[in-house]
Amino acid sequence: MNYKDQLEAVKQSYPFSRWEENSHPDPEDDEQTEIREEHSPENCKKVKEIFDKLIDDLIEKGANAKEENKVELFKVAVLALNELDNENVNFILTGEREDLCDLLDQITIAAGLDPENYSNGDGIADQWREW
Repeated sequence: MNYKDQLEAVKQSYPFSRWEENSHPDPEDDEQTEIREEHSPENCKKVKEIFDKLIDDLIEKGANAKEENKVELFKVAVLALNELDNENVNFILTGEREDLCDLLDQITIAAGLDPENYSNGDGIADQWREW
């Protein structure tokens, strides 16, 4: 599988439709209602767009791009996720954080980088993430 196909294949792992499916509040559970409302179709679309842009930009840079150029694209994506999380309290909680970190690790590998080489092995997102 070539570079572009590897990156495009990561889109099959997007958790955003699952988040949206779980956004329908349970009227019996007042505490969960607010959290689930944060996963509105609009918010899920925004986070998907952040990841689509990251993948598209990595494809555009190409497999042979310098590591620092690829890393800069990850930084832009993680900072955009930070901003989205700041605008929407309770958007990125533990489960979402794990999904996003796993997804970013998958993209890191598809881009020809090793997540173990960043943030003492915690992955590239940990360099900038606030969630």
